[in-house]
Amino acid sequence: MVTANTLNNFLSKLKRLNRASTPYGKAPHKPVLLISIIDLIEQGLVTDNRIYVTPELVAMFQENWRLLVNTPHQPDFTQPFYYMQSEKIDGEQIWFLQAKLGYQINAHIKSVVRLAEVLEYAYFSPTLYLLLSDSVSRNIIKTVLIDTYFPTTRQHYILSKEKGEGYIHDLENYLLNEPEAQYKTVKIESEEDLYVRGGMFKKLVPRVYDSTCSFTGMRLESTFGYNFIDACHIVPFSISGDDKINNGIALCPNLHRAFDRGLVSINSSYGILVSSQISEVEAHPYSLAQLNERKIRLPFGPRYYPSQENLEWHRENIFKG
Repeated sequence: MVTANTLNNFLSKLKRLNRASTPYGKAPHKPVLLISIIDLIEQGLVTDNRIYVTPELVAMFQENWRLLVNTPHQPDFTQPFYYMQSEKIDGEQIWFLQAKLGYQINAHIKSVVRLAEVLEYAYFSPTLYLLLSDSVSRNIIKTVLIDTYFPTTRQHYILSKEKGEGYIHDLENYLLNEPEAQYKTVKIESEEDLYVRGGMFKKLVPRVYDSTCSFTGMRLESTFGYNFIDACHIVPFSISGDDKINNGIALCPNLHRAFDRGLVSINSSYGILVSSQISEVEAHPYSLAQLNERKIRLPFGPRYYPSQENLEWHRENIFKG
């Protein structure tokens, strides 16, 4: 059982986090990370004491940074994720990193992609996680963190969250071609932005296609929330730098691979094209031949449709007719 005295001990420490001195003042990275994790706990996206490096967490860090930090510090997510290990209460560490089998994390990994590759998960000390699992103590901790480190931007943060505004909302609307984002350009300013946008693309494309393969009509989700439909780029991101919804299409994994290798494509009328350069048993119920000239299942709303320009590029550069 966690007592009021235990909570007060943690609050006392959280008010005095070890933060690097910089020309702009003390680094704000650790409190932003803690607030971001708390936000994900409140949203039900963190449900146990295993904190994974995910696009959702990095996006929340980026959003909260923009809402809370008003100094020229750079929003480096990987920095507090590593250096939080130095924080202790009564000599006991409160933040730990568990590396994947065969890896070690002995230094600050500056790439969020690399960190996600080598880290299994991070976790809090059992006592701190117990406090964060309780809505009352969690709210007290979050309030203390905001009031201690971000008193001048506290109200801006609260109002933006109440209105659902911020980095995540703006980026999602931009990638979805929503009317309010029609004249906006959301720049990729860092590897972390790239990581977040890639993660959003993988979620948004299946969403607008109702988690359904646009070629076969197969819809498959697990009861624990895993989606078995892929978000496929029409023009590879490495070539286009385009991760908006119109450069995506929802496909089951085998057709995703076939599309990427030019065995299938889509014509200007949204009909499926099947390459003549394949050998298969056409009578088989899962043959590609049966898809030829079938209309794809389009998402609801023309602004989500695959771009005709991108489809033409795929036919001319990838498809093996």
